This record gives sequence, C-alpha cells and structure tokens, in this order.
Amino acid sequence: MSNPVTDFNEYRSRMNEELLSEASTTLKRIYNLDQSAYQKGELDVATKELLGLVASTVLRCDDCIKYHLEKCHEQKLSKKAVMEALEIATVVGGSIVIPHLRKAYEYWSHIELNAK
Repeated sequence: MSNPVTDFNEYRSRMNEELLSEASTTLKRIYNLDQSAYQKGELDVATKELLGLVASTVLRCDDCIKYHLEKCHEQKLSKKAVMEALEIATVVGGSIVIPHLRKAYEYWSHIELNAK
C-alpha cells in the first residue's frame, strides 16, 4: 500500500531535481529566495511555516499545504497549533478553502502516522 507522505516527497524531490537541472537562472533564484525566506530572522522558523501554511491554504495549493504541514511537524508544532492556523486560513479564504482544510487534516494524520 502506498504512503501519501512518502509518495509526495519522492515526487516533489524527483521533479524539483529534473526541473532545476534545466532551469534558467531566474527560476533557480526564485527557488533560492523561497528557501531563504523561511530561515530564522525576526520571526522564528515555526512561525514562518505557519504563515506559509495559511497563505498556501488561502491560495488553495494542496502541494504547498502538504509541504508546510511537514515543515510545521518538523518544527514540533502541535496539531492544535496547526489547526488554529488552518482555522485562520479558512476565515480569511472563506468556505472555498474547506475542501483544502479537509485534505490538510487528513495529510496531518498521515504525517503523524509516519512519525511513529
């Protein structure tokens, strides 16, 4: 049986590698900027990941939501903290975000199972 977390990470890694092997300088800079933005600064990394999660949810990007959920878990954020951030995203994004909220909740469960 496939593992949604492993499947997502393997696909993401493989496609990023393929894409970046032929990417322009512009695209490589965008990837670098994205990675650099989530480093510790005035805000800690966990807070930045929650912000990324909220923005990704409002923008309804399931891949980005998965990525930030995993980063939130790496930062040892509790399920309650993550759900609170997702509640804010739902308030900001409106009811159209609810399908993504369901997928996020399900994916968090997969992350927790993989951590055991």
